[in-house]
Amino acid sequence: MAARLGMQDACDCRETAATTEVSGIALRLTQYLRPRALAGLAAGLMLCAAGPLMAQEAAKEEGPLKPDLKAGQETVEEVCAACHGADGNSQIPQNPKLAGQHAEYIRKQLKDFAPGEGDKPAARVNAVMGAFASQLTPQDVVNVAAFFASQKLEPTAAHNAESMELGRNIYRGGIPGKGVPACAACHGPAGDGMPAQYPALHGQFAEYTQAQLVAFRDGTRTNNHPMAAIAIRMTDPEIKAVSDYIAGLRSEAH
Repeated sequence: MAARLGMQDACDCRETAATTEVSGIALRLTQYLRPRALAGLAAGLMLCAAGPLMAQEAAKEEGPLKPDLKAGQETVEEVCAACHGADGNSQIPQNPKLAGQHAEYIRKQLKDFAPGEGDKPAARVNAVMGAFASQLTPQDVVNVAAFFASQKLEPTAAHNAESMELGRNIYRGGIPGKGVPACAACHGPAGDGMPAQYPALHGQFAEYTQAQLVAFRDGTRTNNHPMAAIAIRMTDPEIKAVSDYIAGLRSEAH
């Protein structure tokens, strides 16, 4: 399963709860961020408002399939382990760590990798992942996503002390002068993300995060328009700095 990831789903009845969760994150962040970061936070929360609607749409299509962790583990061992590790802790920076990632996000990405009906291209183009994802049944997708989500992440680390301040400033406060919102607004102060809406980022390979931001910016990854609109405003040094900072984040849940 060479490079899987993705985005979100939730049912209609969760829209109010999702909005409440965004508000909760905002309250926590106002205590966490320095005053000059709040402009970036506000911009980010406006972009986050679209998340529940996208999650609703995905939920309608997923259906009430129940995950089977044992079956998911078997599929992972047969198909995914070579690139992502048997427990989702990839050892290859080009392939993301999936352990502990939100199951909804993984399901969304697997769906996006698979080609559409007829001649419709995949929403997220990757030749290797497209080949794997197209062979999975809807139940396989649910099982695999649930298994990866149940695993414990073995995080990587930040490596560049020189860019730490720049990365921290972008993550916490964005780049107000360029209209880049704070990453923390949607992904949380510790990179935990929001289930069914925004992926967890903490402890991910800096190389992978950097590659995805560049892909969003250059238009080679097109399955998340808000991220493309953000990344297109960022320079290579800014992308590299925030990616390295994200690698050093640690989940608030542990």
